[in-house]
Amino acid sequence: MLWIEPVAALYERVARESGAGAMLSSAASYEDLCRAFRWEVPEFYNIGADVCDRWAARAPQRVALIHVAETGPRDITYAELRAASNRLGNLLTELGVARGDRVAVLLPQAPETAIGHIAIYKLGAIAVPLFGLFGPEALQYRLGDSGAKVVLTNREGAAKLAGIRSALPALHHVLCIDGAAPGALDLAPDLARQADDLEPVRTRAEDPALIIYTSGTTGQPKGALHAHRVLLGHLPGVEMSHDLLPQPGDRIWTPADWAWIGGLLDVLLPALHHGVPVVARRFEKFTGEAAFQLMQDHRVRNAFLPPTALKMMRAVAAPEKRWRLDLRSVASGGETLGSALIDWGRRAFGVTINEFYGQTECNMIVSSCARLMPARPGIMGRVVPGHSLAIVDADGRELKRGEQGAIAVRRPDPVMFLEYWNNPAATQAKFAGDWLLTGDTGTMDAAGWITFVGRDDDVITSAGYRIGPGEIEDCLLGHPAVRLAGVVGKPDATRTEIVKAYVVLKAGYAPDEALARSIQAHVKERLAAHEYPREVEFVADLPLTTTGKIIRRELRARAAAEAAQRGG
Repeated sequence: MLWIEPVAALYERVARESGAGAMLSSAASYEDLCRAFRWEVPEFYNIGADVCDRWAARAPQRVALIHVAETGPRDITYAELRAASNRLGNLLTELGVARGDRVAVLLPQAPETAIGHIAIYKLGAIAVPLFGLFGPEALQYRLGDSGAKVVLTNREGAAKLAGIRSALPALHHVLCIDGAAPGALDLAPDLARQADDLEPVRTRAEDPALIIYTSGTTGQPKGALHAHRVLLGHLPGVEMSHDLLPQPGDRIWTPADWAWIGGLLDVLLPALHHGVPVVARRFEKFTGEAAFQLMQDHRVRNAFLPPTALKMMRAVAAPEKRWRLDLRSVASGGETLGSALIDWGRRAFGVTINEFYGQTECNMIVSSCARLMPARPGIMGRVVPGHSLAIVDADGRELKRGEQGAIAVRRPDPVMFLEYWNNPAATQAKFAGDWLLTGDTGTMDAAGWITFVGRDDDVITSAGYRIGPGEIEDCLLGHPAVRLAGVVGKPDATRTEIVKAYVVLKAGYAPDEALARSIQAHVKERLAAHEYPREVEFVADLPLTTTGKIIRRELRARAAAEAAQRGG
């Protein structure tokens, strides 16, 4: 179907000028950007053909990926990407994969990961990206729920799958990219005999393309089913968060795994769509020093750095004196950034970090853009052109500007998911009328700037105040002793809840009462008296999701148990 007010001439002009089909045109202001924007989503669209075959036909020797391995970097062209994905597509067809079948990709950042996704999309099958560090139980749940027919993986993944195959009757084949493994086919010889020609299936933009499972911070993970149009829906937000990507010389990298929406649809696929080379590097262990070195060595111009990565990099002393970077844009999303991180980023990277917001079900819908407007620390940004957002109550009624409520997105929207796989009840609960409820609370001011307050179940109610943990956590990170911090509400008979902080200290600091008081005063002096943590507990580590977000529900459960024990 055609989306909101299609203006073919505008889209064709922008595509011609950029050479890559940019959604956003050059503009002098955010307002100009919004006025010029119109969606143009064609009736027929296939992600694999778009991100690979289009460029392979136009500029076959253009570099698509720079794979940084232990043996050194290797450039992979669009022509190579097309031939390899066609061979894999032919093999999958031989193995019985048909349109609509699910094929899982259990691999780290590597050329085979991109090749696997492209092949699956070309066949009209449905990709199921899986994180390489998932254990057997997590894999069994996702593979069983999706009914995946084939898994593309490596020896490490094949070993995990060998123990759960009996519980996965729909799983017919495991393909191993690095040699034979128990219960898996050696992919290389089977690929070698396949033809490198393949006609992509003519999918509609509304046809399903992939299932991405939510991170599971609240209850069992749910499979968000996305259509092929989801890539086009991401483009305005990706372009805005990278100061109008693509620009000449752009080259992008992220430490985020390509199994997650942040790595796959915020970086890999949009970059391939735009012809921007993607640096692929699997770190056995991510460190701030290694990240700086990689960006220097491979002339990274654009980076998506999740907040956890930024915090680890921030712990590196004087990076601006140790590495010569050539960054043009840095984007971050997942948690609200505060002034301390923004200021540090300007010194370390030479650019202002652009914050963006979204979720697995509806991503890249809010962004800042330093090229068009000044950063406002603590505020996520403004609505990305093409999307309709509001702050609503539980029934989907729009609230007045400045009032706190649920952050919601109006349907239809090209970036919005189709449904939760095998979960119609959860799909229905996600909407209030035509508003998709993100599950996050926030406010929107008169100029459209959106402030994130917290997850609906993360908001702390204390002495009549509703307090979001994000701002407190950011303030805590400004204390010289604090490396990581998680803030939750702890049940309290007098105040309903008190603010409690779980703090991981930097090396060289010892936990004691004096340090706890110093941390409390740090927050009280910088935020407000009612927001400072009345309790500070020093811990060795914090519970994190595989994407690096703090699992506050575990901290809340710990705090509730403490309160119950003390009360008894």
